[in-house]
Amino acid sequence: MRVDRALVVGAGIGGLAAGIALARQGVDVEIVEVKPDARVLGVGINQPGNALRALDTLGVLDEVIAAGFTFGGNEFRDWKDTPIVYVPSGLGDDRVPPNVAISRAALGEILRKAAIRAGARVQYGVTVDELTESPWDVTVRLSDGRRTAYDLVAAFDGMRSPMRRRLFGTAYEPEFTGYSVWRMPLPRLRSLHGLVAFQGDRVKGGLIPLSDELMYLLLVTPEPGNPRHEPREFGRLLAERLAGFSGPLGWIRDRIEGPAGIVYSPLMQCRVPKPWHRGHVIVLGDAAHTAVPHLTQGAAMALEDAIVLADEIAVDRPLDASLTAVADLRFNRVRLVTDVSRAILDGEMAITARELPGAAADMRMELPSQVAFVENQLNAPYRSAHTRRARVRAVAKAGSGVTGH
Repeated sequence: MRVDRALVVGAGIGGLAAGIALARQGVDVEIVEVKPDARVLGVGINQPGNALRALDTLGVLDEVIAAGFTFGGNEFRDWKDTPIVYVPSGLGDDRVPPNVAISRAALGEILRKAAIRAGARVQYGVTVDELTESPWDVTVRLSDGRRTAYDLVAAFDGMRSPMRRRLFGTAYEPEFTGYSVWRMPLPRLRSLHGLVAFQGDRVKGGLIPLSDELMYLLLVTPEPGNPRHEPREFGRLLAERLAGFSGPLGWIRDRIEGPAGIVYSPLMQCRVPKPWHRGHVIVLGDAAHTAVPHLTQGAAMALEDAIVLADEIAVDRPLDASLTAVADLRFNRVRLVTDVSRAILDGEMAITARELPGAAADMRMELPSQVAFVENQLNAPYRSAHTRRARVRAVAKAGSGVTGH
């Protein structure tokens, strides 16, 4: 079944990527976003090598590199700023760096402009009110009153996806892990040239450069019962949770003056079993698989989802078979990311101050090989060779001449 017209629900990283990938192969794409405008919430985000390959396929790699901060591996220290181990990254290649950290606002704007250049239309303050399926299309009533038929609806509408609930009810709601992350933008320390993680007493801190001028602090903490903290208290609460840290995190703690810029996020996880679609509607990105951020792979998985979706619908076969193939291709990869990320979170949060010297010794011995194993999986191709060829033919037929990396 040929997909001529598609609706993408959600204008986050995955939704904008899907708009680019679909539009570049000739699909008439509309992207709707419930938020009233294009402003992006959040602080910063790391894009590892496999995410950067996807961004290269979408034609925006050079812009992302220019706007962000490129670095190699990760440095691990304890909460007293004592070095533990440096782990180089095996992600990337001669063209794609191992990591580029970038502000969420900058990445969102790069993708939004690329989607518009590709021909996608982006509408803010609009969402889906009603779906009516038929054997050949799905009619959507949008919140602005329009009623339009589409061949495909792809929902990248986030962890608390309304579209997932439309398809599957409440069976796959995200679950709180027991932990949350605090993030705070700051001027970059001149000595910071890559991600530095600090293991403490059942707490994990980190610093990540976002540009020559900016970095952000992150702190993962246990938050039993998933409390709702008042934003006006964020500065005080973050400073309290940084107690015991010396070195740069202690220096930053002693200079926190208020809540400005601090973002607090409970860490949630969910994974929808296959299939991810019903009829002409599929959920992808965080709507289908939400991982904690310990491999910095959440956005990467959404970007890859978007590209695989565009690949698979270019194949000449029934839409149901193409959407089934999307989940089949993606499921084991996102399961690796969700499972390993959660194992890292649980392992780090179990380390007490008393156990830290032994844990540091284990990290020096085991962490490089563990990281190499996971990165080897993430370096593996995530696209089917035959569907990639089909996409190349579709793009050429559409006249863009772009084949992707």
